[in-house]
Amino acid sequence: MSSLEHPAYGLLRPVTDTASVLLCDNPGLMTLEGTNTWVLRGPGSNEMVVVDPGPDGAGPADEHIERLAALGPIPLVLISHRHSDHTGGIDRIVDLTGAVVRSVGSGFLRGLGGHLTDGEVIDAAGLRITVMATPGHTADSVSFLVDDAVLTADTILGRGTTVIDHEDGDLGDYLESLHRLKGLGHRTVLPGHGPELDDMVAISDTYLAHRQERLDQVRGALRDIGEGASSREVVEHVYTDVDEKLWDAAQWSVQAQLDYLRR
Repeated sequence: MSSLEHPAYGLLRPVTDTASVLLCDNPGLMTLEGTNTWVLRGPGSNEMVVVDPGPDGAGPADEHIERLAALGPIPLVLISHRHSDHTGGIDRIVDLTGAVVRSVGSGFLRGLGGHLTDGEVIDAAGLRITVMATPGHTADSVSFLVDDAVLTADTILGRGTTVIDHEDGDLGDYLESLHRLKGLGHRTVLPGHGPELDDMVAISDTYLAHRQERLDQVRGALRDIGEGASSREVVEHVYTDVDEKLWDAAQWSVQAQLDYLRR
């Protein structure tokens, strides 16, 4: 184990016996300190599996991909979900490594690996990696299980809470995914953004409680300002504890909550 701490830009930071993280220097409101690219390698393997190569672009993003490619043989890249801060670097990493890229959505497939499917077990880099469908943040979100941890991408973050995507996110699916992850027990959580977390059960409970609290607040807002209130009106009524810069993103989550309640 390493004494390096999050955030450690440009340095491969070991987190568990089989998982290390390379943090991309793309901080922002939605990416926190940046995108976590996870590098998985079993004992004695000289090959690695990369989960989410990160964004596209010149400068820090391209340097991030070059650092990844320089780590050693990468026969396989796995994609957690479709957002560009996780997928933008796909073609660059393929150019540098020849890796096969696998995802739920067909737009990110490279090579002959095929689509990821729920419950599938992938044998690669001396590891058995189990694919777990965890939709909600996006429809195509998956988590990856290894012996000592779960890679949760944007379903569970290292700090803060997850936004439900306004295009294909779904709060009902998201709550079900949180319950499913909680059922994995007390494992280490390796998120798509932010620091790793010690206990899947504890963080799942925190996320579920937060969602219930927000749902209760939205119900209260609808009582106060009318059942037909818009998502923006609800945000302005409920999210007074959140930086206004995040209200547009909060509006996506509120719309998901309204859809959930109105169903």
